[in-house]
Amino acid sequence: MHFEVNQAYHIYNRGNNKQPIFFSEANYIFFLKKVRAQLHPCCEILSWCLMPNHFHFMIFTNTLSCFERSSFRGKPMQELSYRIGILLSSYSQAINKERKTTGSLFQQKTKSKKLSVEEFVTFKNRNHHYLISCMHYIHQNPWVAGLVNKLEDWEFSSFKDYAGLRDGTLCNKKLLIQLADNNLARFYNDSYDANYPQYEDLIPNLKLV
Repeated sequence: MHFEVNQAYHIYNRGNNKQPIFFSEANYIFFLKKVRAQLHPCCEILSWCLMPNHFHFMIFTNTLSCFERSSFRGKPMQELSYRIGILLSSYSQAINKERKTTGSLFQQKTKSKKLSVEEFVTFKNRNHHYLISCMHYIHQNPWVAGLVNKLEDWEFSSFKDYAGLRDGTLCNKKLLIQLADNNLARFYNDSYDANYPQYEDLIPNLKLV
């Protein structure tokens, strides 16, 4: 992964061999605590969703995100990439200890897709900002997978925060609204109307379920 300053990215990874990465509610909460400790200080989180065998984050970088530091074996690495590695490694170690297992929990490489703030995609003859489209795609994951009947029934995403059903502090909602120039007045209805496969089709091999 290589990040540029003041850019939005969709970051995602899944379990090795598509295996589960979360086995209990406590696992989800533990992972989010690590996200807050590792990622939150060096980027703005715009939206997120944790699924049983994968995760999605849409983030906005800052100067610290792209700062080059010495990392493993002295090899230079950007701060955000380093912290993502620490997040996944430490979480994997904790899960292996809890479950008395060994081996890699996640796929080797976490992937990132740069989301150009100027880029648009069309859903049902309406122009939706690329960031808004990506947010809807991320939020729709548990609904499309059949895990819930309503998006608000899934606890482990930022949907409830944007819908005004929870006052979470992990996401910078104001920044997303500013970047997308969208007041999200139709957020709830658009969350169900957005045709998510059109975003998915832009990224080969994105489907993670």
